[in-house]
Amino acid sequence: MQARQAVIRATGGPEVIEWQTVDVAAPGAGEVTLRQTAVGLNYIDTYHRRGIYPVDLPSGLGLEAAGVVEAVGAGVEGLSVGDRVATFGPARGAYADIRNVAAASLFKLPEDISDETAAAALLKGCTTEFLVERCARVEPGQAVLVHAAAGGVGLLLVQWLKAIGATVIGTVSSEEKAALAKEAGADHIVFYTREDTAKRVRELTGGAGVRVVYDGVGLDTWEASLDSTGRRGLIVSYGNASAPVTGISLGILATKGSLYNTRPTLFDYYADPAEREAGAARLWQMIRAGKVKVTIGQTYPLEQAEQAHRDLESRATSGSTLLMP
Repeated sequence: MQARQAVIRATGGPEVIEWQTVDVAAPGAGEVTLRQTAVGLNYIDTYHRRGIYPVDLPSGLGLEAAGVVEAVGAGVEGLSVGDRVATFGPARGAYADIRNVAAASLFKLPEDISDETAAAALLKGCTTEFLVERCARVEPGQAVLVHAAAGGVGLLLVQWLKAIGATVIGTVSSEEKAALAKEAGADHIVFYTREDTAKRVRELTGGAGVRVVYDGVGLDTWEASLDSTGRRGLIVSYGNASAPVTGISLGILATKGSLYNTRPTLFDYYADPAEREAGAARLWQMIRAGKVKVTIGQTYPLEQAEQAHRDLESRATSGSTLLMP
């Protein structure tokens, strides 16, 4: 069986993404062969490609995908040929049409969750679940700031936060993205390209600032996050879309109001099998109830991943992006 897969042999811009045809061996012990039907594009893919998160080269790309089990290796329990499944990693290599995957990294899909929805929502949706409910533990009535509120995780955060009763302030760059964030439930919009984000947040909160900031942008928004967070509030730094935040003195957290800051990762919250099962079940529940709607903003043929990366990094995308084998 042959497969097409992406590979990077050096870190850099989107142009380092190459494609190769490889033979797919029979699945090993604990593995299944997965025929992929939809692949999710995520910002973490660009971090791997750029070397922000170091990887051994050459390397595959992509963490998130949905598909159908084609073959089952020795020792695999609970999965059969024909089962629909999805994964968000941690193994890279999702930019492919067929591949072998560790069975322990797969989630069986409910009948009412499509492959496209799973590939668009699993990584970002489980990220949203742990960020809201287990990391920050947001409570009803709390004011929360979501940077890049029209992005893939941003739109899910806005919806989830509204569903649990938070007051949501979202930052966006355009009227088009403002409309998306408002449709998702944002109570207030801040146009970060033409407004002072922190000043506007303070105005909207009567000077108090927000209880929680969700910052997936990184360096470009760090100062605004600090100045938007109320006393003893929490800045959740979950991404580096602009650049990593470095060279920061912890003393700044004291001078800004005894703030807390955390840099969580999905895999630390989804390491335990029971937590994995419960977290995914909560995501499907929120989607099924209509409290979280998955927005697939754009799709690309699988081998147009280079262009998809360019569009993602230039903020030309909205919602989730799929690569279609």
